[in-house]
Order: sequence, then structure tokens, then C-alpha cells
Amino acid sequence: MNTYLHKNSDTAITQVKTAAYTIPTSTPESDGTKEWRQTTMVLVELSAGGKTGLGYTYSNAAAWYMIEKSLKEIILSQDCLQIEKITQLLLHEIRNDGDCGVAMMAVSAINNALWDLKAKLFGMPLYKLLNAVHGQMAIYGSGGFTSYTNKQTQQQFERWASQGITSFKMKIGREPGKDEERVKQARNAIANNAALFVDANGAYTVKQALAEAEHFKKYNVSWFEEPVTSGNLAGLQFIRSHAPAQYNIAAGEYGYNLPYFKKMMDAGAVDILQADATRCGGISNFLKAGYLCEAYQLPFSSHCAPAIHLHAALALPSFYIAEYFHDHERIENMLFDGMAGPVNGFLQPDSNAPGLGITFKYKDAEKFKQ
Repeated sequence: MNTYLHKNSDTAITQVKTAAYTIPTSTPESDGTKEWRQTTMVLVELSAGGKTGLGYTYSNAAAWYMIEKSLKEIILSQDCLQIEKITQLLLHEIRNDGDCGVAMMAVSAINNALWDLKAKLFGMPLYKLLNAVHGQMAIYGSGGFTSYTNKQTQQQFERWASQGITSFKMKIGREPGKDEERVKQARNAIANNAALFVDANGAYTVKQALAEAEHFKKYNVSWFEEPVTSGNLAGLQFIRSHAPAQYNIAAGEYGYNLPYFKKMMDAGAVDILQADATRCGGISNFLKAGYLCEAYQLPFSSHCAPAIHLHAALALPSFYIAEYFHDHERIENMLFDGMAGPVNGFLQPDSNAPGLGITFKYKDAEKFKQ
């Protein structure tokens, strides 16, 4: 195992590199409230002590500009082992920009790179550095976009099923009149004992959501994500209280700070809290959100970006299941070496690979660089 010298100069950040890559989707995609044809990844690499740490966020390329033109100078020469100190410095810097949105995504990418770098300096996988309590991370296949035909959703779910995945999520809400039939067809495409989840991305009203919950009940849907917008805590709480007991109401992916998650839990708005380390302040705040769930006795779930969440998820007693999102698992398998693949519905990190266990494929990514 590698060791580091106890001198700040040996762990001082000497280089910060960042770039934005925009990758076209495999087909046009949409959910209940948004349509898209491409996804942008903002990559950060930090060097210290002869090692390089990698982090990223899925964001507008403006996050790259913020890091390159504003946050980079704050990071240089800082002791990379002092992750909380550096993160606080970054949060102070973005104060006037708001601790949310693009600014927080920029901070998140840097924080993720710091954790990868720290684990590499200690010569160990990040999950070991974080004192893992789990050996593997359960996942659900996430896709079934509203732009898909029933055949496309079926083929996607069948591909995941062939990889041992037994939980599947589809998008709903763009055309409510078609949702029940789409859910029915999705149920027919998977095993009777497989879990079927739906995600409206806030497209419904409270009464629409309750009506659809009744329609979907016969197809054994067990997870209803963002039936109304995640800012409508009273609406989420009402749905949670009045929907059939088989449903877990899930939300939280748009949380950028800890007070957001606390308010959601205080309001009794969710059965399952979600968070995204590429948005909420990086792995540091992702872990803190997971500890909040432990205190509130709620299960915790990660949103998208499976490579970032794998190691942190293993360190959380409250962690339940991770989103294996089509766009991101596709991009991460395209652009990273070392990606963990699904085995019997789980991801398991490489116990011999330090840090996050992934390396960026610059040659393959060059054609996507902005």
C-alpha cells in the first residue's frame, strides 16, 4: 500500500485540468417534461503527490467555464487531503451565484475528483477509505423514455434482464392518456416477479398522480418517482399519504444542498430519498445526505452517474438501490476504462483498483470535446 509524506507540500494540488464533452444520445429521448438529444459531461482532473484524481458532473458546459475561470485558482496549492476545507472555500466563492444549479455542479465535480485523488494517494479503492459496510450496490435499469416505442422499451428491458437486473424504471407523464398502456406493455416485457418503477419527472398534478397510481396498481408498480414536481412538498406528502400502500414515493434528485434534503424529510414527502453526487456538492454531501436518511430511518438511493456513486453507496448503511441510467451507463462505458458491469443486479468495485477505479479514455473522447 502506498503512503504519503506528512507535509502539505507533498499533497498540494499542482495542476487542475477541466474539459467539457457533449455526447449525442443513441436516439432522441424525452420524459414527462423534457426532450433531449445529447448529454454533456464536465470532467475535472486534479494532480498532487504524483497522483491524479478524476471527477465529473453531467451539466451545462457553463460548469466547465466556472471551474476554469473562477474556481481553479482557489484549488491550486491547497492540501488535497483537506477535502472539507477546500469544499467550503468553493462554496464561499459561489455564494453570489447561488449554492445550486451550474455553480453547485462545478463544485460537485471538483469534490468528486478530490475523493478519487485522496484514495489514490493512500493506494486503496475509495470504498475501503470510506469504511464500506456493503460489498455490492443494487441497481435498477432506468430508461423506457416517453419517446420510445413499446418495442424499444421491451428491448432495453430485455437487455438489462440478460445482465441479471431485476428492477426496471420507465418514464411517464408526457401523454398521460397513453401511460397506462405503456406501463402495461412494460410489465409484459419483464418477469412477473421483477420490480417495475415509474418516473413522471413532475409532469402530473396531485389528482392526476393519484388517479394514475390507481391505474398502475394492477401492473404491480412499486416505485412512483416525482409524481409532482419535487418542489411541491405538500403535494408529494399528500400523494404519499393517499396512494396505495404498494408505492414508494421517491424524489430528491434535484437537491443541491443539505437543507433541501432535510426539508423534504421533515415534510414527510418521500418514502425513498434520492441524491446525485454530481449535483449536491459531490461525494461529501452525498454521504451527508445518506447519514440524514439513516437518522430519519429512510432508504437512500442514488440518481444516475453509477461510476461516481458506487464507492460512496457502499459506505452508507441506509443505501437501498442505485439508478443505472441508460444515458450515463452508456457514456461511462464509452469514455472510462475500469467500469464495473452488472452481475445479478449488482455492481461491485474492483478491490485492486485505487480511487474510483476508472480512467478516462482521452482518445475516444476527443471527438466529443467542446
